[in-house]
Amino acid sequence: MKSKIIIVLIAVFSFGSFVNANTISIENSKELLSLVVTNKDYSDAINLISESNFLLKIKSDKQLASIIKELAKELGESEPDWLLNDAPNETRDINNSEQGSSEEKKEARSLWTIFFLAFAAGFAALLTPCVFPMIPMTVSFFTKQSKSKAQGIRNAVIFGISIIVIYVVLGTVVTAIFGSDALNAMATNFWFNLIFFILLVVFAISFMGAFEIRLPNSWLNKADKASDKGGLIGIFFMALALALVSFSCTGPIVGTLLFEAATIGGMGPFIGMLGFSLALALPFTLFAAFPGWMNSMPKSGGWLNSVKVVLGFLELALAFKFLSNADLVVQGHFLEREMFLAIWIGIFVVLALYLFGKISLPHDSPIERLSVGRALFGTTVVIFVIYLIPGLWGAPLKLISGFPPPMSYSESPMGVGGGGSLVHNESEIDKDMHLGEHGIMLFHDYEKGIAYANKVGKPVLLDFTGYACVNCRRMESNVWGDPAVLNILKNKVVMISLYVDDKTELPKEEQITVNITKDLTSDLVSYGNKWSYIQASRYKNNSQPYYRILGPKNEDLNNGSADYNNHGNPEAFLKWLEEGLYLFESAK
Repeated sequence: MKSKIIIVLIAVFSFGSFVNANTISIENSKELLSLVVTNKDYSDAINLISESNFLLKIKSDKQLASIIKELAKELGESEPDWLLNDAPNETRDINNSEQGSSEEKKEARSLWTIFFLAFAAGFAALLTPCVFPMIPMTVSFFTKQSKSKAQGIRNAVIFGISIIVIYVVLGTVVTAIFGSDALNAMATNFWFNLIFFILLVVFAISFMGAFEIRLPNSWLNKADKASDKGGLIGIFFMALALALVSFSCTGPIVGTLLFEAATIGGMGPFIGMLGFSLALALPFTLFAAFPGWMNSMPKSGGWLNSVKVVLGFLELALAFKFLSNADLVVQGHFLEREMFLAIWIGIFVVLALYLFGKISLPHDSPIERLSVGRALFGTTVVIFVIYLIPGLWGAPLKLISGFPPPMSYSESPMGVGGGGSLVHNESEIDKDMHLGEHGIMLFHDYEKGIAYANKVGKPVLLDFTGYACVNCRRMESNVWGDPAVLNILKNKVVMISLYVDDKTELPKEEQITVNITKDLTSDLVSYGNKWSYIQASRYKNNSQPYYRILGPKNEDLNNGSADYNNHGNPEAFLKWLEEGLYLFESAK
């Protein structure tokens, strides 16, 4: 009789008031299991429950799990996979594949980003005094020296391919010599960031016309002589001569691009140089194929130098990002948020005055009247300056999040006048807590944070981050500030922010050597070494930001990890947080 009842009940669940099996709740599941008599009843009931959208909650109910285990034992059946693995199918699949798929998505996005940025940089390099005048000269050479139009086009194509090969080989050599991991590690090194800041300032001053950075004349002469040989070799060396002659304009751009590309790892430098050289080579090939287009090209003149000067201002602004990284890594507080923004405001104000013709620099031509393009660009710069100014008083400036130091690294972490609110109950603030972004009180020490979380009975939110991590700053600015997210971060979890590039030395008794693999060891000297080792050994991941929620026994909860690429918006991060909170309560 009961078997018939359960069959009827399954039909009701599927087609009646419950609409479909996807809506079965914990109580519905218990009622269904209470009617199980035969093995078929058990199988049908488990199959129905497994299709529920509430499987994560169902699995977390200890009483329901106990009922299923008893029935399985009584009937000689196996327990469902999602119960044995302590995670629902969809969550388990995510956990098993999250490292691979997340890293693959991150690398793919990064490579596409660096390609398009490099492509744009290549076009910017085209509009400099060193490269732009070479276009008509080079195209004219190919059209005059070739016996037919087809041969001229072929030679121009070979010339363009030679340019691409030269720069791609440069990117490949950089990766082979230094290795992507080494350059990525250098990105958080104080001295490397400081040296790169100095280099960018020198490049910027050069672009503004104080002096020119040139390669040795002997290099230029040898390349020029080799280009006279003719044939494929001659065309290749002609492309090499162009690369060497234009170095004073392209060198700073290529240097900056190589550094940024290398820090993402893998094929970054190769892809970066491919994008840059492709943009550089296209005009030579296209104008050779369609010489009539040359008539529509703007004439060389003072505007080329203006482009170079503008690039100099942008290089100068970018330079202070590297100085900021160096200061953040050592926590020197010499270049806090307000000072950084004041420097940027000053740079872009002078740039606006330059664009409007109020000031001039060496090699500039007199400006009789502003062009429409120059006026619009100057207006855009003024708007950007106005946007930056409120940042001096605590505005988040989401448009440039990741570039300035975080709000917590400023003279007024809670805004000018201390108008911000901590929201936390003062009785819940521990002496070892630190003020983080948006007034969040958090720990920087793993053990102390765990101990406090156990005392107050809240879940731990592990935040693996870095002082020089751009995506970490974007996450903090664009996601943490959402009211619903901020409420959880301030009141419902204990956050532990572990900086993997923290150079503070560990106490002598904690400085140990650990095994990364069977044959590879690492010395834990600084706190950053320690936090990086915990992330790499426990989660097999070394990218930041990286978030995990811990349960009542400091175990990893089954909602997996969160990162910038997959949770870089408030909705996705909030859903992940709420799922973690539910799992924590269920595990008590």
